[in-house]
Parts: sequence; structure tokens; C-alpha cells
Amino acid sequence: MKTLNEDLKNNNFKNMYLLYGEESYLKRLYKNKLKSTLVASDDTMNYSYYEGKGINPNELIDLAETMPFFAEKRVIMIENSGFFKEKCDELADYLESPSETTCFVFVENEVDKRGRLFKRVKDKGRAVELNYQEESSLTKWILGLLGKEEKKITQSAMQLFLSKTGTDMDNIYKELEKLICYVGERESITETDVETICTTRITNNIFDMVSAVADKKQKQALNLYYDLLALKEPPMRILFLVTRQFNLLLQIKDLKRLGFSSGDIAKKVGLPGFVVNKYVAQSARFTVDWLKSALNACADSEESVKTGRMNDVMSLELLIVAFSG
Repeated sequence: MKTLNEDLKNNNFKNMYLLYGEESYLKRLYKNKLKSTLVASDDTMNYSYYEGKGINPNELIDLAETMPFFAEKRVIMIENSGFFKEKCDELADYLESPSETTCFVFVENEVDKRGRLFKRVKDKGRAVELNYQEESSLTKWILGLLGKEEKKITQSAMQLFLSKTGTDMDNIYKELEKLICYVGERESITETDVETICTTRITNNIFDMVSAVADKKQKQALNLYYDLLALKEPPMRILFLVTRQFNLLLQIKDLKRLGFSSGDIAKKVGLPGFVVNKYVAQSARFTVDWLKSALNACADSEESVKTGRMNDVMSLELLIVAFSG
């Protein structure tokens, strides 16, 4: 990301860019920055956009060989093409020595780093991985957005805010807009404001439900389940998230036993650093055997639903009852 920012700052560009990773906000941000810097907003002659699978690579190559019309660069933007997951030897061969007057911008969710096309773009241009950001980066970004609106937030309110929104920058931005509108002319944002206006992610509700199961608080666990159903969450999605939670706890418990730090655990299991301690604490409330048993029961519940032996709502309800009793 640093090299990409330098290219934008110095107005010195490569002939090809690949933006990939989990963070949609950053991919969209840098895609738009590259477009606005490389080609004028009203220039439809020198800008071409392709999206989705089924794009003909030979058509892209022919276009790339066409000289730009009264401009320095022709920009070809290709999004979610699948070229970096499947073979695309035509483009890989062409990008060995592409036209100097054309810039390719690829935007992908997934890539195979062993593929020829990925290696070609990495060697000849910029392959920029844009994943979910660390707490420190998110905090700095949020403070910058709040500063533009002349707002301030306490550290405790910031922690609560991030625990509700998670690391997805699109979600953070939307929730921040709601929060700024809610406080109005008031300068400071408090924990009460965050609790009042910000939407809690479903994963937080799943965490609380698993905690209630661990504490044998059956009624609370079931109430949280019914709340999720009232929010129109599909039972099979809830089951998937519960299974994911138990699997995470089992991994964390094992990593903790092996002596890994919270920071290392966060990287290995893909949790944000600012929530990993909460998960470590929750994992200590279960035994390895209990978690394995719970995972097996989750698999059995899914099978019961898919084979038609039980309906989805009742299947998960019985699972909660069995493990919280």
C-alpha cells in the first residue's frame, strides 16, 4: 500500500496494478484514485471497464494495443474477472511486454499467488494486498474522519464502537455517519451514544449466546437465539456462525496451550487484535473435549436439516438446550 501511495503522490505510474484482498472499502478507494489520476472524469474514449467472468482476454489485448485518443494513457479496468484464480496465459504472455501507453487496473477478491498472471503483475507492476486493518490504523482513520466533522471520542467509546462494528471499513463508515448525525452539534461522542445508535454485528450476538451456553444460562441463550430469528437471520446462517465460534475457540485454546501470545493468536485465526483477548477468555471456560463434542453436534444438526429429518429452527434450538442444560 505504501508503494501505491507513493505512485499516486509522485504521479509516476506502472503499466499494471492488481488490487486484491478482503477490504472492499480500500479496494474501491484506490481503484477510484487510480482512475481519477490516470484519466479525466469525462474521458470516455480512453477508459474501459470490464466486470465479471467471461471476459475475452484477446479483446483486452487488442484494446491495449490501441493508441490513446489525445491523452497520455489508456486505462483498462477489470474487476472480479477470475483471471487470477484460473489460468489466463494470453494476458500473462502479453503483460511481459505491454503497450507503454496503456495501464491495466485489476480488482479481485481472490488470487492464486502461484499463478503466472499474478507473478507477472507483481514483477512488472504493483500487486497490492488490501486486507482488514489493524486497530491502530482503524483508530487513526476514524479519528481523522471525526476531526473533519470537529468531533471527539473517548478511548473507551472508541473501543466499544470497534467492538460493535468490527474491522470492515464500509460498515465502520456507515456507523460513523449515523453516530455523527445522532450527536448533532455536540462535540464529544460517548459510550452511551455508541450503545444507543450503533448496530451490533450478528457475530457479537453469537458470542453472547455462546457465553450464555458456557454459563449454563439456558433461558438467556434461547432468548438471544429468538432475537436473531426476529431479526430475520436464517437459522442455518446462525448455525454456521455458532459452529465457526466453537471452531475458533478450539483453535485459540490449542494455540494458548502452545504458548502463543494474543497478538500471534490474532494473526493465526484471523481475529482483530482488539477482540482476541475476549475470545481467549471465553475459550478458557470450555474444555477441549466439550468443544469437540459441540462441533460434532453442530455437524449432526446440519445433517438433520439437510436430510429433512428436522426443521432448521428446531434443530438449532435443541442444540442450544442440550449444551446449556
